[in-house]
Amino acid sequence: MDPVTQRPLDAEEFAPYLAAGATVQSEDPWVVALTDRVASGEADPTARAVALYYAVRDDIRYDPYSSELTVAGLSARRTLELGRGWCVSKAILLAACCRASAVPARLGFADVRNHLSTEKMRERMQTDVFYWHGYTSIYLEGQWVKATPAFNVELCEKLGLGTLEFDGREDSIYHPFDLEGNRHMEYLKCRGEFAEPPVDAIVATFRDEYSHWREDHLGGGSGDFEREIIAETRLS
Repeated sequence: MDPVTQRPLDAEEFAPYLAAGATVQSEDPWVVALTDRVASGEADPTARAVALYYAVRDDIRYDPYSSELTVAGLSARRTLELGRGWCVSKAILLAACCRASAVPARLGFADVRNHLSTEKMRERMQTDVFYWHGYTSIYLEGQWVKATPAFNVELCEKLGLGTLEFDGREDSIYHPFDLEGNRHMEYLKCRGEFAEPPVDAIVATFRDEYSHWREDHLGGGSGDFEREIIAETRLS
């Protein structure tokens, strides 16, 4: 992945990454309650961000079928209500929690090639390229660091993947290989980092690249990803 330039930001540049937004709802009562519960005892910003990362990673189940590409569907409050989310919505929730804890955060996007999926997902997408994969970029100790809270620990165990750890100092992005040495994830293209998700651009790319989808697929789908993983693991 292309590195994002690291340099000190002034107060005006920081402002968008500390403010509440339409999806990054850092002032929402549910987001504030989660942030207080997880990180209120931590005085150090890095410790707060790390605690919030693990809460979002493991307490919110990864579900690619929850990919509702609307502002309401991507909002931090909606993800908390569902208790599940995909890479973009979980990244948004983490960014909202960081901002609620006075830690600057923004949303990063990249195109990735995912070598691990389920038969249903492969049939639905008809490609192994995931466009606009989302992660959270958090400003800690003078630099932006990437955090990817998508795969909860139980899912990693089912997929045979190493969990993505985060210490607030090094980027936490997908492993290139699984625990058996098979290809897992390749980063193909950096799409940039934003205060709010560029929903219209994401939808436009999905319509162009996943043209076989029905229009209603842009509002999510149905399925049980973890159950599919378990079923295919038993058959393999």
